[in-house]
Amino acid sequence: MAAPLRQQTDLRDLLLRYQQGDTAAAAELVRAASPMLLRFCLGQGDTRDEVEDVLQEIWLRIHRARHTYRPENPAEPWLYAIARYTRLDARRRRSRFRAREVQVDPLPEVAAASPPDTASTSMAALLAVLPPGQREVLLLLKGCGMSLEEVARATCSTVGAVKQKAHRAYERLRAAVGGVQREAAE
Repeated sequence: MAAPLRQQTDLRDLLLRYQQGDTAAAAELVRAASPMLLRFCLGQGDTRDEVEDVLQEIWLRIHRARHTYRPENPAEPWLYAIARYTRLDARRRRSRFRAREVQVDPLPEVAAASPPDTASTSMAALLAVLPPGQREVLLLLKGCGMSLEEVARATCSTVGAVKQKAHRAYERLRAAVGGVQREAAE
């Protein structure tokens, strides 16, 4: 089903003006070509939501590839080729996603909200005293159970630097706990 010659000429002219940076032509091209691209994608058995997402991707690809359009060729086949490959890529992406999707059981209902743990609150307050680098090292070492070598690789530093940061973090924490204990005793 060929489009009328006038529509083909209009699309070609709009595409040429779009190549030259005319934003009004770009908006008009989207208005003129979107319905036919939408019908093309809907005819392939995809849902309306999937097709609308694909249409957005089609326009992104048209924008990136607009410099490849040759004025001596009709615009419609060029637009449809981009739409076809974009739709196929989206379908492949959806099928890969669905193949890896894992069905999980619903989460059980929580009976009642538990009161905040004062120990964790005080621990968070203590950790807030540490500089970011020392806090990171301490959390990786003690919170995640990583070795010194693993923390050194993760932080792009040496084992010696990790040991030094950990030692300084322990000293700060001891001083902070000592200060809290003195305030509680007074």
